[in-house]
Amino acid sequence: MPSTVRIGTRASTLALTQTGHVADALTRAGAGDIELVQVRTDGDRLTGSLASLGGTGVFVTALRDALLDGRCDVAVHSLKDLPTGTADGLVIGAVPVREDPRDALCARHAWTLESLPEGARVGTGSPRRAAQLLAVRPDLEVVDIRGNVDTRLRRVARDDLDAVVLACAGLARLGRLEAITQALDPAVMTPAPGQGALAVEVRADLEPGSPLHRALAALDDPATRLAVVAERALLARLEAGCAAPVGALAWLSPTGDVLTLDSVVTGPDGRRQLRRSASTAMPAAPAEPGAADGQRARTAVDLGNRLADELLAAGAAALADLGPR
Repeated sequence: MPSTVRIGTRASTLALTQTGHVADALTRAGAGDIELVQVRTDGDRLTGSLASLGGTGVFVTALRDALLDGRCDVAVHSLKDLPTGTADGLVIGAVPVREDPRDALCARHAWTLESLPEGARVGTGSPRRAAQLLAVRPDLEVVDIRGNVDTRLRRVARDDLDAVVLACAGLARLGRLEAITQALDPAVMTPAPGQGALAVEVRADLEPGSPLHRALAALDDPATRLAVVAERALLARLEAGCAAPVGALAWLSPTGDVLTLDSVVTGPDGRRQLRRSASTAMPAAPAEPGAADGQRARTAVDLGNRLADELLAAGAAALADLGPR
């Protein structure tokens, strides 16, 4: 392992900010000197909706290639952007403590979802957000948008849109919480699986006990990791991607012995919606901090699979393009 840890990142302001937080944490944990390596992804280069570009993987592939060919030693992703399948030669080395996973309404005149005028124009690039908006307010005109946080907020400021929906986590990391007029209750707008969490990806052959390996172990938050494992297991079982209107949010009890998962599948027009929730007892955590927690991870996967099966049995595949093809 070189003395300088090279961290791959997209070049957007949000990606650089997120990566900066991870870099600072790794430095504090003794990883050594840090160098940021900017990588341009298809998602940054191409225009059009995420669904038309092939899903969230457009933000990931180039970073993973940079890891595998040795241009960087670490890659930082928004976890909701990671495809659910495994990547040969790579592992998620750390999942830091999750930011607020909720979605945020950023509207003119301090409007909330309830007080938006009839027929208001609300911008989002997410089919999940669009479907859940229409489930609550079928009168809204949902406008498909792309662009970074500032670009989207400017469309509200210049009255092109009445509101946009963004992630609370991204706004918090950018110091833009003042733009939020309403943090949306997950019971109304269930977040994307992994929303608010980061994935720190490394090559699978990272030397155990190396300074970077130890720093990643210190950065990893077991409660966040278990929650996103359950959420992503549900998404994988449904065979859904970013173009599917699926929401999932899991959390570990304060005592660490119960994991709960809420989920929703919404028809694209918002007219039909299935919500399901389940909990599971968790095995005891390892006695040593940072020790392998495979049994608890398998329990989280089982929870996600079970809830996905319940959704499919209740007709989720008829609401959206889900399930075995």
